[in-house]
Amino acid sequence: MIPWPRPLVAGLDLLNRRGKSVGVRLAKYTGKSPHFIHPKHLVETPGHDWYVTHLGPGDTVLDVGCANGAHTLKTAARVKRVVGMDYDVEQLRVGAETARRRGLDNVHLFAWDLARPFPFPDASFDAALFLDVIEHLEERQPVLGEILRVLRPGGRLLVSGPNRESRWRERLRRAGLFDFQDEDHKVEYTRGEFLAEIEAAGFVVEGPLEPVVYDTPWAGLIDAIGGLSLGIYARLARWKRRRALAEPGESTGFRALARKPI
Repeated sequence: MIPWPRPLVAGLDLLNRRGKSVGVRLAKYTGKSPHFIHPKHLVETPGHDWYVTHLGPGDTVLDVGCANGAHTLKTAARVKRVVGMDYDVEQLRVGAETARRRGLDNVHLFAWDLARPFPFPDASFDAALFLDVIEHLEERQPVLGEILRVLRPGGRLLVSGPNRESRWRERLRRAGLFDFQDEDHKVEYTRGEFLAEIEAAGFVVEGPLEPVVYDTPWAGLIDAIGGLSLGIYARLARWKRRRALAEPGESTGFRALARKPI
């Protein structure tokens, strides 16, 4: 890897980290959404709703750490019933308002601290979403254990987490800069570590891990552009997806389908 000057890496890192929040704000201020929301939730981009192909019309689904319910509501259009839980009451209000506006009556959202035992009996759900949440938790195995408990035998876990081995992460480390994708992340993974985390809880991973999108230092700029133009953002998002599929090791993260043993 050819080294980049540290000031260049630091400048790109600053742009990358601030661009996301700029895109979220612009999405609201330019009238694209009544709420603060990332542009990725306002366009159809390949692979973003990868989990829906693993769900069926008779399923009861739990969305663990559902935030504003973007994935919960996408799931609701495909399954019998979906329950979303998150600690952030304001984000849950956004999700509930959106569900009402769309006329979705098979969605239930409620506030819950994921560090506490889940308020459901054993074997209550056919599938669970755990999307971009695991990396924000200090204690991950107890939460995965609760997901395992409330899934029925053979139930599906659809989980994603961040990759720490891309070239951009390595450039940040070589420059002596903070290399995690988000300041709130408690952990980021190698491919082997991500598999080990899931399997340690008792799940069986099915098939290969799937990449997410290309980990580019220009991601923040792309997010900011999304706040101004969803059309341009969608084209750039498709480019990031194609690059990740071509170079899985350069993906921002991993996606996995796992099952509770029968």
